[in-house]
Amino acid sequence: MKYSSYYNAILRLGTPIVLGQLGNVILGFIDTIMVGHYSAYALSSAGFVNNIFNLGIVALLGFSYGATPIIGAFYGRKEHDNVGAAFKDSIFANILCGMGIILIYTILYFNLGNLGQPEELLSTMRPYFLILLLSMPFTVIFNCFKQFTDTVAATKTAMWVILAGNVTNIILNYLLIYGVSVFPEWGLTGAGVATLISRILMVAMFYLFIKRQSKFKVYGNGFRARRTRKKDVANLFRVGTPLALQMGMETASFSLASLLMGWLGATELAAFQVMCITGSLCFLVYYGIGSAACIRISHYRGRKEWEKVHHTASASLHIILIAAILLSIIIILFKQQLAAIFTNDINIQQMFTALLIPMLAYQISDGIQTNYANALRGIEVTKPLGIYAFISYICLALPCSYLLGFSLNLGAMGVAYGLPIGLTTAAMLYYARFRKEIYKHKSK
Repeated sequence: MKYSSYYNAILRLGTPIVLGQLGNVILGFIDTIMVGHYSAYALSSAGFVNNIFNLGIVALLGFSYGATPIIGAFYGRKEHDNVGAAFKDSIFANILCGMGIILIYTILYFNLGNLGQPEELLSTMRPYFLILLLSMPFTVIFNCFKQFTDTVAATKTAMWVILAGNVTNIILNYLLIYGVSVFPEWGLTGAGVATLISRILMVAMFYLFIKRQSKFKVYGNGFRARRTRKKDVANLFRVGTPLALQMGMETASFSLASLLMGWLGATELAAFQVMCITGSLCFLVYYGIGSAACIRISHYRGRKEWEKVHHTASASLHIILIAAILLSIIIILFKQQLAAIFTNDINIQQMFTALLIPMLAYQISDGIQTNYANALRGIEVTKPLGIYAFISYICLALPCSYLLGFSLNLGAMGVAYGLPIGLTTAAMLYYARFRKEIYKHKSK
């Protein structure tokens, strides 16, 4: 019973986040279905490019998360001018970080032919890659807007923006992939153009919401009056960079596993893409709940209410574990239908069904590591996250994927089994560090 108020608060904040995140997953489902039914080459190409871009997009998202504990602490103490000033600082810091990521992807674009992927896919990959690269600046600004509105407890704003953007993307996908009516048949390139347009639209919508809604006007003076200060931007880099590394390295374990799958063949790569889309459904539910807990934790930390910080993290974990069990049951019951939705290729369907075993094996660990990564972010303890992620995903998950997949000749299943190893290690390390931090503050 002592957790009931925490459950209610987390679900009230987290439900719009989860719905927005689910909108992204549904978009990923529909994207994959449309591209998969267009051609197997398009599905394989999309799988590789999307997994490569997910690394940068998640790193940018992780960096933007550095604003949450800073803005959240000001919000918890009702320091509205400081909230507005911190939002302004976060935009500047995120643009700087985004420029670095975009430069890396520009270099990568000119080296796509050196990554060991099937030669016949390169002509499909290149234009799609370039269009996604052009959409990255809009992703950076979107992240800033979303972190600000979520942290000041206006999580429904981002939900409506995301859902509107996703509907636009789906409609444009249908028109531009297949060439409906007067629209050109661009295949995978059409899917990229749809993504670019929808990201531009979401930034425009966010700007209008923040400018016109009265609840955000209280932060306007701080945003306009105070100039961006070097020390505040440096602090955002101090907090945000480990988060970018943590989330980037976690995503890297999936993206580089995708690279290994490409070495095995187009069928394995396509099946792994479908597995990643299915797994992301679960992960984004966990992350929506974890983000809501992080926001609440940042408010309590600003007021130094450490007992409430502890209870919020525990309540969030309870909700996430229930969600992990329910989602796993649903996936088991409908695995055949899931495979058929994405593709008509029997070989890809069979490979996808097999890859569900390692995917389901890491659901509990994924939920735990997501919860405590967000809890540590909420109390502004982010530096250890980058170190722990390096140990879990780079030192363990990737070598295990290669060893099991190639050295022990287990193929696609071996590559996929490296992922639970990394996620379980991360879950244990994050939990132990959060426990240490909580007892340190509660004993003062």
